[in-house]
Amino acid sequence: MEYSIPTKELRVVEKVRAFVKERLDPISLQVEEDGRIPEEIVEEMRRLGLFGLSIPEKYGGSGLSTLAEVLVYEEMTRANACFRSRIGTNNGIGSMGILFDGTEDQKGRYLPPIASGRSTAAFALTEPDAGSDAARISTSAVLEGDSWILNGSKLFITNGGCADIFTTIAVADANKRTPGGFTAFIIERDMPGFTVGNPDRKMGMRGSMTNELVFRNCRVPKNNVIGGMHMVGQGFKTAMRVLDKGRLTIGAAALGASQKLLELCIQKLKSKMKTGAPADETQSSRFTIADMATELHAARQMLYHAARLRDQGNNVAHEASMVKLFCTETASRIADRAMDIFEDKGYLKKSQIEMYLRDVRLYRIFEGTSEIQRLIISRNLLKGES
Repeated sequence: MEYSIPTKELRVVEKVRAFVKERLDPISLQVEEDGRIPEEIVEEMRRLGLFGLSIPEKYGGSGLSTLAEVLVYEEMTRANACFRSRIGTNNGIGSMGILFDGTEDQKGRYLPPIASGRSTAAFALTEPDAGSDAARISTSAVLEGDSWILNGSKLFITNGGCADIFTTIAVADANKRTPGGFTAFIIERDMPGFTVGNPDRKMGMRGSMTNELVFRNCRVPKNNVIGGMHMVGQGFKTAMRVLDKGRLTIGAAALGASQKLLELCIQKLKSKMKTGAPADETQSSRFTIADMATELHAARQMLYHAARLRDQGNNVAHEASMVKLFCTETASRIADRAMDIFEDKGYLKKSQIEMYLRDVRLYRIFEGTSEIQRLIISRNLLKGES
């Protein structure tokens, strides 16, 4: 099947490829060690327009197709995964709720600074007792006059420490829950009663900041309900639409990491062969890279097909779950096999292998675990909605 993009979009992908090779990949291990992305790199990302890839040109973005966007993310994650994460919330879960369901005033106010990178957007859904099961969130929203009062907390919020704008899902009607009890709000960092906790210390993706968000009688104007007051109770639908697209981008991130791991393994095997290693010592590794390449090819076709379907206006919720499941599980298998090929050297900090092994593990968790994707896929199959 042919997967092509317009020349204008292709140039963007090529610019990102060069940027990754020249600027990002050389500092990947340093970013992992420091736990942060240098500000000059973030500024370069702004100049390249990387914070507004998916936002329409009308609001200051590039308006890339879904296929072009996943190609960009595939390139970005051939370096440290945190680089994609830094721009990912602006292009995806942090802004898409406003783009999909926001009023024209909300889009005009919030999307241009998000697209330029002057503001960072984040998405707040996960809670201490509601990780994979989003229907169990308990952060409450009570209408008092012209404001909503929010109380509760959110956990593991990507870019929480640097974000200015938070798409936040809260319970406005506890009796209705997911059918009509959740509402999506736009929270600004300086709103009274809203605080951001310290950065989490994580196993992987150490250069990507995640934080707890706390709402203590946080006062939010009525106008900050995404889509306006007639959208009260529609927050769960907004969140699911956002996550459907996000699962494609996570698939792309897993794909980029897998491709880089495969290339590192091929280089390692060629090096062994140059030193005169007997054929019987390299045969197992040869079979391994063949399996890696085959799975990677299948994952790529699945991702590109789903992206193209979305660009054609189709609902790809089912396909997005399959992409998220297959691409992230494939990435974990490839990372594990790469460790086998590199042996003890892959376990060392100076090797990118151990970094990728830790980072790709997260892809199977956030924006819906593998188990949640299996539940969604099987439910659709049983309902005949696939």
